[in-house]
Amino acid sequence: MDDRVIVGLDVGTTKICTLVARIEDDGHTRILGVGIEPSKGIRKGVPVDLPAASQAIARSIEKAERTSGIEITSTLVSLAGSHIASVNSRGVVGVTGRTIDEDDVLRAIEAARAVAIPHNREIIHVIQRGFTVDGQSGIRMPIGMHGYRLEIETHIITAAASTIENLRNCVSRAGAKVSQFVLNPLASAEVVLSETEREMGVIVCDIGGGTTDLAIYIEGDVWHTTVLGIGGNHITSDIAHGLRLPVEQAEEIKKQHGYAIESEVVEGEEFSIRPFGQDEPIQISRRELALIIEARVEEIINMVVQEIKRSGYDGLLPAGMVLTGGTSALPGIRALASRVLGLPVRLAQPENLIGMTDRLHGPAYSTSVGLLHWALLMTELGPGAEMGLDSLNGGVLEWENIKNLLRRLLP
Repeated sequence: MDDRVIVGLDVGTTKICTLVARIEDDGHTRILGVGIEPSKGIRKGVPVDLPAASQAIARSIEKAERTSGIEITSTLVSLAGSHIASVNSRGVVGVTGRTIDEDDVLRAIEAARAVAIPHNREIIHVIQRGFTVDGQSGIRMPIGMHGYRLEIETHIITAAASTIENLRNCVSRAGAKVSQFVLNPLASAEVVLSETEREMGVIVCDIGGGTTDLAIYIEGDVWHTTVLGIGGNHITSDIAHGLRLPVEQAEEIKKQHGYAIESEVVEGEEFSIRPFGQDEPIQISRRELALIIEARVEEIINMVVQEIKRSGYDGLLPAGMVLTGGTSALPGIRALASRVLGLPVRLAQPENLIGMTDRLHGPAYSTSVGLLHWALLMTELGPGAEMGLDSLNGGVLEWENIKNLLRRLLP
């Protein structure tokens, strides 16, 4: 592929979305191809049927190739699932000279990265949170400073090695290579967060079909990430059980008539359904449907609250929550989330898209578009960035190209 062409593959529980874009001269991305395919063989973000998942991914890639006219050989791939874990780690090194240079920073990152990771885990991201020089904390970039002791705080995200390998195999069977895995909420954050929110303290909450993905940003950096194994499909399942309907019909009813707060639904509103065992359609109150939905959405938000409290950063989030993902399109969910959280909540979706964007307007595509922004960052880092920290230590990347982006991420 052309060096200026970037590809993102969002492997979700309900849909698989492949986007092909070209980097314009002004640094923006123009979307050239879109391939959206119903997801098969993926449950809660994890492959459970490799042949079915591979075929769905292959169809998505083929659609994107057909619409863009470009052959896809490698792609960034989204990652979710309750197997995701994160830990904060600190690395300490002595400064070789009196002035801190790039080698000292890279040695500090290596020291932080050397945490005890079980053999069945794989490091996905190493993201720095800040530096301390001779006891002075809060330093963003220490290059050129005088000091004797350099410390770095990092946020390390790991995933189950078997799941990673299975997902890599699925993409490989579809004819493409995985250049890098990117955690869902980090990709979504690239398109839905403002710099002010990152600095003040904010939660990104991406509620998809099978998982709810969280990332906490404070002082511009990622401080906590997690993936909860619950999502919009659980709401659909509740409707299917409560109203005795096929899952496909329950999903349609959720989209057409669903509301997240029962008390705000007008009394007397009804719609018709045909449950199992019924020869004729029957009328169902919309408030009854909202009651089923509200109970599950409230449970999801309460699980998010528990995770925020467990992280210890619940008092550092004045910007509140940014809600995205397909389930966030459910009417009333923003008000319910704000009530349960006790924080401001806003809904977000990709904005200012260029190119073939007709089908990409909506919160369900935040991760897909975010992968393109992440790929753009990797392109700015230079060749070999997707190979990870070892390529940095090998001198493949010029320091001038990475020092401004080091704050954001290290793959």
